[in-house]
Amino acid sequence: MLADGVRLIHIRHGETDWNVEGRLQGQLDIPINAKGRGQAAGNGERLAKRLAADGVTPGGLAFVSSPLGRSCETMAIVRDKLGLTGKAPTDDRLKEVHFGDWSGSTYDELKDGGQRGLVDKRKKDKWSFRPPGGESYAELAARVGEWLEGIEEDTIAVTHGGVYRVLQGLILGIPWHEVPSLPTPQDKVAVFEAGKLELF
Repeated sequence: MLADGVRLIHIRHGETDWNVEGRLQGQLDIPINAKGRGQAAGNGERLAKRLAADGVTPGGLAFVSSPLGRSCETMAIVRDKLGLTGKAPTDDRLKEVHFGDWSGSTYDELKDGGQRGLVDKRKKDKWSFRPPGGESYAELAARVGEWLEGIEEDTIAVTHGGVYRVLQGLILGIPWHEVPSLPTPQDKVAVFEAGKLELF
């Protein structure tokens, strides 16, 4: 679904304290921590070297971020390492998958709170399962896919783990049942181009 000849460079936001605790962040606005800022800086530095080696001027690329603070701060750090100022535009379609009533909880807390059955149901089918008041991966893929179809130029995007997973599914043709379990490193830059993925 990525247009021919277009390169999409994706970076996941840096680590948050809730990532460390295993809490479901979803669309709650949790800031990145010190390690996360270091990850963002490292990604920006590697990307700057890569673009320079490719003869690409960063200012000539399109930039977009999820509007959530952890993505916006990561984007700001990356842009600083690229020698750019000013804020990148945001797009609501790039928000993380919504965990609804589960937001802020760990799976152990949910199980202890009487929702073990629902947690087990999600484990069996993460793609289609919708947490109470939230959305499924399938629904996430629909809004991210709509955004992806509108990309017409080389773009740098900073988003979330769930968004990165569905981008892999949409661009690389990975079976949907595998998508929710794909790895989502926070210290790597992902380049989608010509139906392939490169990490560095």
